[in-house]
Amino acid sequence: MESEQEMARSLLKTSSMSIRKNLLHQTGLSLYNTSHGFHEEEVKKKLQQFPGGSIDLQKEESGIGILTLNNPSKRNAFSGVMMLQLLEKVTELENWTEGKGLIVHGAKNTFCSGSDLRAVKALATPEDGEDLCMFMQNTLTRLMRLPLLSVAVVQGWALGGGAELITACDFRLMTKESEIRFVHKEMGIIPSWGGATRLADIIGGRQALKVLSGALKLDSKQALNLGMVDEVLQSSDETECLEQAREWLKQFIKGPPEVIRALKKSVTSGKELCFQEALQTERDLLRTLWGGPANLEAIAKKEKFCK
Repeated sequence: MESEQEMARSLLKTSSMSIRKNLLHQTGLSLYNTSHGFHEEEVKKKLQQFPGGSIDLQKEESGIGILTLNNPSKRNAFSGVMMLQLLEKVTELENWTEGKGLIVHGAKNTFCSGSDLRAVKALATPEDGEDLCMFMQNTLTRLMRLPLLSVAVVQGWALGGGAELITACDFRLMTKESEIRFVHKEMGIIPSWGGATRLADIIGGRQALKVLSGALKLDSKQALNLGMVDEVLQSSDETECLEQAREWLKQFIKGPPEVIRALKKSVTSGKELCFQEALQTERDLLRTLWGGPANLEAIAKKEKFCK
């Protein structure tokens, strides 16, 4: 009887590990389904009722994708249609095997002012709020897990949902005049797109609590000191900022896509899986690279890295 119980526990543990690894590394898998009370197609129909703006994606030969929030008349606030399009673009990026990096920015010198209030006012019930919460948690978690090194470029305001979006990127760059603010407390709610969880991971629980409970306005100097952003850009011009972000990102994505993507997957596993599961993922990823073209080419060069 005891051995049967041990076997059952082992099978349950293995099954749980498999599910978590699948969610991390298989493309197109939603974080939620009907077992969570989430009916994605119904939520999509609701969001479709709120048009305005667009999410644009440009994929460059360098392996860098440019994701643009484009709703300048609303300071790039998310309409319902933009939320749908963001999921579509994330799905497209999940299948972009040549990709290595991603820049997320807003059109016309501002990042994103959160959600369009038209949709917020119309989706007024707790059930509507939870549906939207699960939809955007799913989208931003999949964005965070992309096997691409991602950087948010903050110009102007990153408010509310815009502030949550930047936490789903691996890195954040900011212009001197920009501002990041989690305004949720002032709206009588909490961050619901995964922003509080990710913020605590980025700057620590104590600092995250200060930022959220104080609805603090973070300028570039404060955000840099907190570790919220990685660098302050010198220019405030939209075109120049984008070019500076490209150059900044290129230093981290030199090399074959399969190596960069495996590195990102390995770090993501280390953050989200337990230690043993992360080690297993590391072994699995290594098997795809060891003896491969990039590895053999590097060995053939016989270069030393201790110069």
